[in-house]
This record gives sequence, structure tokens and C-alpha cells, in this order.
Amino acid sequence: MLGPTVHIDTFTRDNLPGARDMPVFNLDRPEFRYPDHMNAAVELLDRMVTRGFGDRPAVMSPAERLTYSQLLDASNRIARILVDDMGFLAGNRVLIRGANNPRFVACWFAVLRAGGVAVATMPLLRAAELKKIAEKSKSTHALCDIRLRDALEECIECYPALEHVGWFDGSGAGEGPLEARMAEMPGDFAPVITGRDDVALLGFTSGTTGQPKATMHFHRDLLAMCDGYAAYALAPKPDDIFMGSPPIAFTFGLGGLVAFPLRFGASTMLLEDARPPLLLDAIAAHRPTILFTAPLAYKAMADIVRGAPGTYDLSSLRLCVSAGETLPLATYEAWTAATGIPLLDGIGATELLHIFISARAEEVRPGATGKPMPGYEAMIVDDDMTPLPDGTVGKLAVRGPTGCRYLADSRQHDYVRDGWNLTGDAFSRDADGYFRFAARTDDMIISAGYNIAGPEVEDALLAHEDVAECAVVGVPDAERGEIVAAYIVLHDPERAGAAMTKALQDHVKQAIAPYKYPRAISFVEALPKTETGKIQRFKLREAARSDRA
Repeated sequence: MLGPTVHIDTFTRDNLPGARDMPVFNLDRPEFRYPDHMNAAVELLDRMVTRGFGDRPAVMSPAERLTYSQLLDASNRIARILVDDMGFLAGNRVLIRGANNPRFVACWFAVLRAGGVAVATMPLLRAAELKKIAEKSKSTHALCDIRLRDALEECIECYPALEHVGWFDGSGAGEGPLEARMAEMPGDFAPVITGRDDVALLGFTSGTTGQPKATMHFHRDLLAMCDGYAAYALAPKPDDIFMGSPPIAFTFGLGGLVAFPLRFGASTMLLEDARPPLLLDAIAAHRPTILFTAPLAYKAMADIVRGAPGTYDLSSLRLCVSAGETLPLATYEAWTAATGIPLLDGIGATELLHIFISARAEEVRPGATGKPMPGYEAMIVDDDMTPLPDGTVGKLAVRGPTGCRYLADSRQHDYVRDGWNLTGDAFSRDADGYFRFAARTDDMIISAGYNIAGPEVEDALLAHEDVAECAVVGVPDAERGEIVAAYIVLHDPERAGAAMTKALQDHVKQAIAPYKYPRAISFVEALPKTETGKIQRFKLREAARSDRA
């Protein structure tokens, strides 16, 4: 039974960008022609049960397994609790806090089924960060893993508008207050049939300023990322099992570990701790077929596999996806040499929800990101939005079925120009239409008049057998304007020193143009990273400037 058909959420609708700053959406392809009224939760759950997938596994963890019917039942019960017990109204924003586990997924679906807006948050966020997100989204409700209670309660002390909280047990034991109330609720709930252009989620992305940006995504966007990129590049089948490390609160994880598998009747195995050694063990134990993680994890796993041949059984994998940062050629080569498993690079953005440039396994060109996915267009432009010729590095401009809609944020005017999304990346395109990453536009280093792409230097360093991880940034220099500074994690920290510095500098000079070599090298125990595995280069720039000062 379906609930009322309504247009909802005047708060987010009133804060959509104006026509001048709204991207152009390409929705002409048949797969993106969705009905005027639809709810993404219904499409990903109810429709699959109706099609006969009810008894098949949907979401799993090492401690728990829910079929499609069981996930539907759980999300219905949570939706009833929101409406009956927590005063929830269609359009309310709900902060969801937890790690990657089946209960988190059930909560996410419950919010959409009730006509709400999901505001998923990373489990490692602290109270001050949660407060910024709650204030920006004007969240009034929260569903939180009871194991993460302390930070949310501290946030509520500073933001009392977050007055309705349900505490769930994400461990799989089912012993939280929410689970106790679920047992008392009936398993039927009439989902609100929202407009396809009603906001379904707010995805938060943070820059170096520390001021979070909330990106608004519609119900149709959640299906478009499945029916475009996933259908084309991954071609999922019902017997596929997805696994990976990105948090579901990160749109890379939401797509790869929730929406993609469920859209195609497949399964997902969720891990709360997916560090590279544990991820390798989990692959052997749970036999996934499609893997999602970041470049640094593939490099670390390749090193582990190469150092212990025959130890790890990865034979179940048919395809691996890398995103979050550009995939260095050295990492691609290390992974494929160690495992023989196809590895797809992809560029996506929270602003566009998921990956928009990639390639099928048979179309991969090592060192290139790929081509625009179905429905997307991309071009390389200069500062005036003039298209540049092939082979020229410039700004990447994209448009397609998804696009940037910041919530009440003046930065929208910088991200969208003439209907195109400017991702903040410097790319080039070759004569065959393949796009190649150069750098983030704020990561281009200008030294003595030369333009140097930090990722190119990183790629050269990663090809050295002693380098486990590295990051390159530009730092001010009185003579050269900027110099290349490298922060390096060695496999053997005892080898750090002047001799290793010279060896790495000489190695880079042999691999790429000598003027690009790192004039400053620092050996560190670890690189600063976000919870999604991205290197926080702004912290390295700050450290480098402080050191030179």
C-alpha cells in the first residue's frame, strides 16, 4: 500500500539555487525518464520484493543478514517509529549516525519512506562537526548507533533543536532501544510517494575552510547514478556481492554499497572496519565479486599480497573500483600485477552524487580516468569557459543527469557556470576522448614558471620500491615562487635519511622531467587522511609552511 502523493520539504526547496546558478540536467535518455512521483526507497526495496527478490540476501555484515523482505520490514517499522513516536513530518531532516552496518541502511531507507531527507554522517565526526551539520540542515530528528552516543549527546547540548533521537544497536545484537520498540510495531507502512524532484538526501562535503557544504540530491538522482554509471560500467547481476571501505555517509559508499547492489537485486557485505589487511581477510571469508575502495588501500593491499604470495584468496573478485582520489598509474600497475583483477578508475563528486567519468573493464587505458558515463558530457575549458583543444590541461566541466545544488551557499555560483559543473579538477582529453587527470586545480604547483602537477610527482615516487605512501604539495619559496615538497611513508622507516632523500630525488628525475623533482622531502609515519581515505593535503601545506618559516 502506498501513502499519499505530496510535494514536500519547503525548507530545501526554498533554498535551491536560482535559475542562473542551476546546472543543466541531461535527462533525455530513456533510462533517466522517471515518473513525476516516485520514492527512491520504494524503487530500491518494494519493487525488488514484488519482482521476486524478497528471500534473497540484501544487506549483510559478519554479524547479521537481512533479506530484501526483512530489510523492507525493518525500514517500515523504523518509519512507523519516526511518525508515531517521534512527531516526524514529511520533509523533516534526519541526521543518521553510524558505521557501515545493516541497521544504518534500514534507518536510511526508513527516512526516505517517511518522506524525509536523510542527512548521513561519518562515524568519526565529533560534537562540534555534528553541530555544524545539524545547524546547516536544520535537522530536528536523529537516528544514532548507541555506541556513538557520547558525541551526539554533546552536540545536542549545543543544538537543542535536535530534540527527537532514536538509539539503535548497529552491532547486530539487536539490543538497542530502537530495536525494542521495533518489535512492538507492525511491519507495514505506507511510504510517501514523493515527487521525483523532491530532495531525498543532503550530502555534506567539506573544504579546507572547515565550513561544510550541503549538496541536495533528488529521489531521481539516486536512481540515475544506478541506471547510468553502475549499469554501464559494472553491469551488476543478482549473484554479485558488493564490498568495500567507503562509509555509507560518503556518496561513494552510498552508491557502491547500498544503491547499486539493491537496484539490481544483488547483495552487499558491510564492514565496520575495512582497513587493508582486514579487507583482504574479509574478501577471502565472504567472497565478494565487486570491490569499492580508495587508491591508497589498493596500493597497501597490493604490497601485502606481493609480500605474501598465495596467502590471500581474491579469486571471487571480478571487478574493482577506485575513487575518492585519482588512481596513480603505479598503483594500478601494482594491483593488477599482484592480483590480475581489473581495476576501474573513476572520478565522482559529492556535488554530482557519484562517478561520472570511468570505463568498462575492457575499455580501460592505464593512466587515464576514462570517458563520460551515459548521460554525461565533459569538456576541458579555460577560465572564461572557452573549450580547449585536445591535449591541453584545463578545468574539467561536466553536466549530466545529476548536478550540484548547494543548500543556501554562495559557493554555488563558483561551482556552476553556464549550466556546467566545474569540479575543481585539472584534466586533459586525448584524441580518442579519454580524460586524464592532472591535479586538483588548487594542487597545481607553479615553480620557477613551470606548471607541475602534484599527482604526477606522487606517481613517480610510488613507483619506487621503498615508498609505501606519499603526498606532494607546493610550498612558498623566495626564489622559485613555490617548490615541490613530498611527504613520504616508507615500508621500512629505518631507511629514512639523507641517502634515501637523494635516492628518491634521483629516481624522480629519471622518471619524469627533472625540474619536477621534490626539492624538499619529509619522512613521516602516516599521512593525514579523511575518514573516506582522502589525503588532507591542506594539512601538509600548513605543516610545510610552518617548517620553512
